Amino acid sequence: MNNDSLWVMNLTDQKIVIAPVINKAQRKIFVTIGQRFSAATPNSVPQLRSELLELVNPAKNPFFGHARVQLMIAYRGGEPVGRISAHIDELALELPPAQGFGPGAGMFGYFDAEDEDVGKALMSAAEDWLRRQGMTRSLGPISMSIWEEPGLLTRGHDKPPVIMMGHDPAHYQAWIEANDYKPAKKLVTYDIDVSQPFPPIVQRIVQSAKRNPKIRMRNADKSVFGQEVRIILEILNDAWSDNWGFIPFTEQEIEYAAKKLKPIVLPELVKIVELDGVPSAFIITLPDLNEVLSAIGGKLLPFGWFKILRWLRKPRSRQLRVPLMGVLKEYHSTRMASQLAFLMIDEIGRTAFEEFGVKTGEIGWVLEDNKGMISIAETLDGEISREYLIYEKSL
Repeated sequence: MNNDSLWVMNLTDQKIVIAPVINKAQRKIFVTIGQRFSAATPNSVPQLRSELLELVNPAKNPFFGHARVQLMIAYRGGEPVGRISAHIDELALELPPAQGFGPGAGMFGYFDAEDEDVGKALMSAAEDWLRRQGMTRSLGPISMSIWEEPGLLTRGHDKPPVIMMGHDPAHYQAWIEANDYKPAKKLVTYDIDVSQPFPPIVQRIVQSAKRNPKIRMRNADKSVFGQEVRIILEILNDAWSDNWGFIPFTEQEIEYAAKKLKPIVLPELVKIVELDGVPSAFIITLPDLNEVLSAIGGKLLPFGWFKILRWLRKPRSRQLRVPLMGVLKEYHSTRMASQLAFLMIDEIGRTAFEEFGVKTGEIGWVLEDNKGMISIAETLDGEISREYLIYEKSL
């Protein structure tokens, strides 16, 4: 199908036209639609427009370097009424099917629709594009990389999302399921109370780790942050390699992650642990920038930029998020793995509470069958706070 082609759906008394996004002006419309739907969704947090535009720009987001992507906009009566992406991650095609993707696995994401008819038209157009690309399955919503916003929020609509987490209208679930999509994998997040000491069993494990002379924990060094991110993602690529949906970071994505994370990370909240001098575990913790974005409405002008910069100099946040944590695979299923994990979490929790006023830490997302992380969260008396579903459909 050519880029200038259209999909036309006669699902209502007015035609729904699905148009492919092929230039900068249309990408701006695509982002504007998402912002409009976000503003109308209870508890959603407006994100910076510049960041949203960058994510869908092939010249700036390195995801496009290993993916085929078609963004689409739905029009009815000449007005934009929805959007969707259809995309194929070439690295995902190389995975074993048991890890969630594999040959024939395409994806959809950035799903927003004014009503169910528009939603059906958008999903049909995305599926048609995937079929024409030779795909036999559609998974989503995944917007767009598995490392960005995977899954549809199905529990936790009653409170705002923390940084880098998606937030969808509750009725999207019924619309997607009515289009013959079935759950493929559940992702969850856990809320951990960091204002109180962790349970005694955790304290005993932490003390045991502190007595081990082979273990050295340090803060990330922002003066060489690019090198630190490389160390962290090398551990991640090893630690998570057997997980469902795991797609390794490319060199370009490592550099991009370093650039995007550096302004918002705090060295005290990013830990690297060495065993006998070898980097073997890490944790990245982010204060909840969404609290500031909510206050400024996602707008840098006229004074939003000043508020963000002032907050970054001395962040105060009710909660933080642990988006990534990992221990080298050789230590999985050993006592050392739990020692390293609890050692990092304990230090982060105390620092976050004492220095930044944090009360709650959100760990996630966590795969529903990741027994190791679930055990850690439950040992910390964590409670599931949000659930996301990734759906799939045979094409």
